[in-house]
Amino acid sequence: MKFTAAISTLLLASASAFAPASTVGSSTAIYSANPFAGPSLEYTGGSDPNNANYVKLSDALQEADTERRKAREEADQRERAHEIRREERQKKIDYMNDMPDSQPAGTVDEFMFKEGVQDQLDKLDNDLVGLVPVKSRVKEIAALLVLDKMRRKLGFETSVPSLHMSFTGAPGTGKTTVAVRMGQILAKMGYSRRGHVVLATRDDLVGQYVGHTAPKTKEMIKKSMGGVLLVDEAYYLYNAGNDRDYGQESIEILLNVMENNTDDLVVAVAGYKDLMDKFFSYIPGMMSRIGNHIDFPNYSADELVEISNVMARDLEYDIDADAYPVFYDYISRRMELPFFSNARTVRNAMDRARMNAAIRTFERFAIQGE
Repeated sequence: MKFTAAISTLLLASASAFAPASTVGSSTAIYSANPFAGPSLEYTGGSDPNNANYVKLSDALQEADTERRKAREEADQRERAHEIRREERQKKIDYMNDMPDSQPAGTVDEFMFKEGVQDQLDKLDNDLVGLVPVKSRVKEIAALLVLDKMRRKLGFETSVPSLHMSFTGAPGTGKTTVAVRMGQILAKMGYSRRGHVVLATRDDLVGQYVGHTAPKTKEMIKKSMGGVLLVDEAYYLYNAGNDRDYGQESIEILLNVMENNTDDLVVAVAGYKDLMDKFFSYIPGMMSRIGNHIDFPNYSADELVEISNVMARDLEYDIDADAYPVFYDYISRRMELPFFSNARTVRNAMDRARMNAAIRTFERFAIQGE
């Protein structure tokens, strides 16, 4: 019994030796401190220069969620836009199917005469002798515009056709006259606001020093807005042998306007066919933006004599019947000489004939007193 009590006393003493302090303050101080939360273990960014490239996982997840939400919203918007277009198309199909055959759309004659298109075509026939392919092409363009307006009146989807033009041919074949008539036809049909024609050459578009070309080209474009800009001898705008030529800047401005202002400006380029083909090979963007290529053939001797008769009629002159064979022989010989200019040569000859007639009349009645 005494031995058992002694062992119990010894065990109690040993447990007391290894037990923690019994004071409340000491216990709180020991167990409240976090050995892993010291200032030295907290992330403060450090001095690594690449720290700006690191993000927290929570920030990365939030950013990924935002991107997914945006992508989902954009997909929903595209789907909604597609659905709207599909509904509009179905409405138009239903409208066309329900449209009675008696629905008035106007007649070709109504548009041709009421809008004044036929009047411009008649003037083209009266002003220009021959040029049957040119007149046919102009009438084809006019037919396209008339049918386009009739489709629009019925509610069909329409778009402004490419009206930019290329006129190729020798001087004096009527390129400027056709451009003026086309401008008036476009104005009558409502495809241009004014229908005027502005004639420009390289000197009007290209500057002489850096920073001078853009203002000159934009000024000519501004004058032409609502009508037709006719660039005569357009191949002189580009000089393949000079990389520092300023004409390239003018061409780039014209290409931009031709692409973005099709509803308010028609650009027509003109010149010799071989040189224009070479020009288009250098500037393929110009070729692709022009939808109407019209070639003007040279006049025959008979057509040039008829042109002289038209000029005399417009100036209220009478040509004697005996003068026609003489004029025909003169034109036939003149056509074989260099620098022949078709109708311009005829006009110069008519001016000389008028001058000779004035001199004879003056000498006869003013000097000789008849």
